[in-house]
Amino acid sequence: MIYTVTFNPSIDYVMFTNQFEVGELNRAHETNKFAGGKGINVSRVLQTLDIKSTATGFIGGFPGDFIKDALNQANILTDFVEVKDDTRINVKLKSGLETEINGPGPNIEPHNYEEFLTKMKNTQSEDTVIIAGSVPSSLQNPVYQEVAEILKQTGANLIVDAEKDLMKSVLAYNPKFVKPNKHELEEIFDKQIETDQEVIECAEQLLNEGAQAVIVSLGGEGAIYVDQQTRLKAIVPSGQVVNTVGSGDSTVAGMVAGLEAGKDIESAFKLAVSCGTATAFNADLANKEDIEKIISKVIIKHV
Repeated sequence: MIYTVTFNPSIDYVMFTNQFEVGELNRAHETNKFAGGKGINVSRVLQTLDIKSTATGFIGGFPGDFIKDALNQANILTDFVEVKDDTRINVKLKSGLETEINGPGPNIEPHNYEEFLTKMKNTQSEDTVIIAGSVPSSLQNPVYQEVAEILKQTGANLIVDAEKDLMKSVLAYNPKFVKPNKHELEEIFDKQIETDQEVIECAEQLLNEGAQAVIVSLGGEGAIYVDQQTRLKAIVPSGQVVNTVGSGDSTVAGMVAGLEAGKDIESAFKLAVSCGTATAFNADLANKEDIEKIISKVIIKHV
């Protein structure tokens, strides 16, 4: 089984206004609500690709019920830990530029955390666990590291999509792959990255620290894949970028789906980048039709 872990999920409440004025009454002409969170996004795209997964993490209150219901309606399995506080609601205001207001995460009590760790202890060697995104401030534990330590014991595969310190904390546990974007890579190495060769050199350093493979998303410039034997660059078709939220998560889902289906690295990477690009060109996450259109236009070359 593939498990996607979202420690701090949300309802993403998207509001569209023609013109936003601070201090005035503004009316939205369109609104959308989505079950949000990086791991949840991965599960949603995996489902689009006909790959089953179980979404886990922490949810609470009526927002948590909304998330669970939305995933169940999409035929996505769920196994969340229920907490007392409400799951957060994030408001995304789209009026020309996008403005975001993210709610606080719920309080995770020690027994909630132990219940979650028990789920991780029940994984097996044929399982894959994808941990992604932020951790609620109430969790003071080195969460990523503790999950990685458990998976090392159970033999389950670990995949990580997280920012600087969270990602670095698990490299020694040999994750199957990690997926920073270019900006996150610059933060990790505290330098500006200008060329593909510099991206590759930084990715190689992550390999030296323990990662089995690295995917670096480059926005409109495509993506780069690096492992001990392979260096690949994906060149993506041009198009109108509608929404970058979830693009990286879609890339992770595509790579996992490709590997799960037994594709070779180059084909899995091509699917990964196609999923990320399809999401960028959509108001929501990628759909199968758009992925199939884009995949024929993605060029993979060895670098």
